[in-house]
Amino acid sequence: MLRIFLFLGTNIAIIALLSVTFSLFGFQGLLAENGVDLDLTALMVYAAVIGFSGAFISLFLSKFMAKRAMGVHVIEQPTDSTQRWLVETVRRQAEMAGIGMPEVGLFNSPSPNAFATGWNRNNALVAVSTGLLSHMNKNEVEAVLAHEVSHVANGDMVTMTLIQGVVNTFVVFLSRVIGHVVDRVVFKVERGHGPAFWIVSIVAEIILGFLAMMLVMWFSRYREFRADEGGAKLAGKANMIAALAKLKSFQGTPDMPDEMAAFAINAGKIQKLFSSHPPLEKRIENLRAG
Repeated sequence: MLRIFLFLGTNIAIIALLSVTFSLFGFQGLLAENGVDLDLTALMVYAAVIGFSGAFISLFLSKFMAKRAMGVHVIEQPTDSTQRWLVETVRRQAEMAGIGMPEVGLFNSPSPNAFATGWNRNNALVAVSTGLLSHMNKNEVEAVLAHEVSHVANGDMVTMTLIQGVVNTFVVFLSRVIGHVVDRVVFKVERGHGPAFWIVSIVAEIILGFLAMMLVMWFSRYREFRADEGGAKLAGKANMIAALAKLKSFQGTPDMPDEMAAFAINAGKIQKLFSSHPPLEKRIENLRAG
């Protein structure tokens, strides 16, 4: 969930910056034919440029942002047996998965946590929290690492970027169409665009972006099952199930990871639509049935 929110947060910020920049330089004026009607073809190109730029810039910045936001210490030269074991385990799993050696990092957090990010399969980062190392045994940690390496091997960040780019495009496109219609029909602006266009477009972009997150989160939940299956192949099904069961044991405790809030037993249906991870019970059932 950490990498998801970092990616989405960066994506939203970049889209907002690009939208403001395009407006300041007058690019949005190209969207109107003769200053009267909206040129839908030009709007789609405009929306795609902003949408995919935001998604891909977020992807390229993902590793840098994750390091800064989480205070990740990259293990360049292992200083103890634990660090050496982490690096060698990731190296072995990366070779098995057929990807380049990721950077391996540690970050301080009492919660058992881990994430992987990076702009391609051969330039990734796999990081674990100090809480993960203290709460799990080596077999369980190995399974968590295998899960994250599988995310990298599956190209999940790139696929999510493409999905986010398409989602961004339609959010920008539809928000401008809504703003244009309100400007013409409600406020009777006949040429150009009045203040209502900009205000309604921004509000619509926020609302549509929020709703579009459901699609991105659906893919995120789907990829967790795939990463669990990949982790089971790299570290053993029993170890993967044990790691998930250990995470489940932290539900409702002070050491529960932040992302575990998405798995709360009393979570409503709406909240589940915006959860980046499926319930741990379903993930364990999926592995046992596989």
